[in-house]
Amino acid sequence: MIRQEEVFKIGQITRTHGVKGELEVQFTDDAFDRGDAEYLVLEIDGIFVPFFFTEYRYKGSQSALFTFEDIESEVDARRLVGLKVFYPFAALDEEDMDADDLHSLKALTGYHVYAVDEEESTEDELATYDLGEITHVDDSSMNVLFTITDDDGDERLVPFHQDFLVELDAKDRSLILDIPMELITLND
Repeated sequence: MIRQEEVFKIGQITRTHGVKGELEVQFTDDAFDRGDAEYLVLEIDGIFVPFFFTEYRYKGSQSALFTFEDIESEVDARRLVGLKVFYPFAALDEEDMDADDLHSLKALTGYHVYAVDEEESTEDELATYDLGEITHVDDSSMNVLFTITDDDGDERLVPFHQDFLVELDAKDRSLILDIPMELITLND
């Protein structure tokens, strides 16, 4: 049985393609490019189910068309449209990964963000506070914006620049930013 802590969300099935059961997956993370899994995991009624793919082909930089084992018709495929797509942590070797290794900053969707607390930090210890989880990355312009959602469900837009990045932990899916408080509270 696959547990939630063994996988992370990389996208969603958006539609069928053709009549032979092919499905389009819209990616929010580039883990599929970096990993070596022979299957994707779909969440069906709260249960994580592996779906082995027989072939795939990219349909642009943010999506791909997949053919899964035992999904052989449009009717079978249609039942999977709208499901969230997950990827197994075990299929990634991310020990030394940093932001420069990412094909797209959209791969940071789902990461937890911590900001450096300048007042509480000392020379020996870096203090941080929790900003929330990145729920959307807008990289459509030179000025990248993260939509970060906190535990109360409140959203804030936070600009991202490589110079703000203190630490990226791909295994824990978290990052620490040293960002001016004025940019964090800009839309409060």
